[in-house]
Order: sequence, then C-alpha cells, then structure tokens
Amino acid sequence: MWRSSSSGEESKILAAGFFRRKTATVAKDLLGCRLRTALGGQVTEGVIVETEAYVGPHDPASHASARIGKTPRNTAMFGPPGHAYVFRSYGIHWCLNVVTEEVGFPAAVLVRALDPITGQEVMERRRGGKLPLCSGPGRVGQALGVRGDLNGHSFSEQPMIISAGWSVPDSEVGVSGRIGIRQASDWPLRFFLRGHPEVSGKPR
Repeated sequence: MWRSSSSGEESKILAAGFFRRKTATVAKDLLGCRLRTALGGQVTEGVIVETEAYVGPHDPASHASARIGKTPRNTAMFGPPGHAYVFRSYGIHWCLNVVTEEVGFPAAVLVRALDPITGQEVMERRRGGKLPLCSGPGRVGQALGVRGDLNGHSFSEQPMIISAGWSVPDSEVGVSGRIGIRQASDWPLRFFLRGHPEVSGKPR
C-alpha cells in the first residue's frame, strides 16, 4: 500500500503545463500530489487521494456544460489552467477544483479527498472535531480553510499551492463513475487510491 510520508521535505510547485492537459489525465496524475494552504498564519497540507474530472462543455454534469454556458459562478473554469475554481455546495460547503486544459475551455478537477500530513489539529478545529478530516470535497474545503475568496487563485502562489508529491503506481489507482451527480454518473472519471481510509464513498 502506498502511503504518504512526513511533510518536512520541500517539493516542487507544479507548473501550469501540468494542468494544461486532458482533464482526466490531470485528475489521475494529481493523486499523490500535495495541496497546501497557509491562511491566517495556519498551515495545513494533505496528499491528494481522490479526484473527479469534469471534462468540458460536452459533460452534462459540469457546472459549465453547454446548456449552462459561462456565468458569474463558473467564470473561473474558463480561465487559465492551474487556477482554482471554488464553489459553494448546497449553500454550505466550499468545494475546491483545479482548472485544466486551455483558456476558454471550461474543465476542472474536483479534489474529493486528502491524506492529512500537516496541521491536523488546525483541520480538526475547523471541522469542529468531526472525523474523518478530509474525506469528501466539503470536508476538504473546510479542513483547509478554503472559501470563496480563493476562487480564481493560482496554485503556484501562496497562500494555496499544489506541489509534486509521491508517485502512485497504476496498480494502486482505482477508477469509477462519479459520485453525487445525476447525469453521466457512470462516466469513469473518478480516480482514487485503493484502500485509503480518506477516500470518500464506496470505491464502486
């Protein structure tokens, strides 16, 4: 079983070219990468262990599907790759996405789960003591302190960055349909680390 190690080591911030690729490829390759926030003087970090791809205007489950088009809410999805698209789910939870592909083509990867490696006490406080800390996109946003003001933020700049982490062998990557959506839920665009306790829902 692959597992994360301590966060004491520095790792390289991912360049825009990493994200300027097919969304499903980016979603898979984000597994093992490190997502870090430094907000209000508090640092939190986790290794990405579950993602979902939303692959463009032809994707009926996307917030920027052809039937919706560009709106004030989804504008960040049309922006540069390697930037954040943050939205509020059910008016409660802030969810974090990574914009992919070319400017003008709305696609993004939803970060569904993390393996916490730094600032677990901060995460627990933000989560009101509720466990698991980072299993599911709403919990990820809450644990990392993500809010709407980070919408459009570049992941190459503080206070929120994505950096290289650990290689995840293909044999340890699970693939399934997406969770919590009504349309195209069977598209194989959810990627996760097999057997990891922070992975949300059932592997399917």
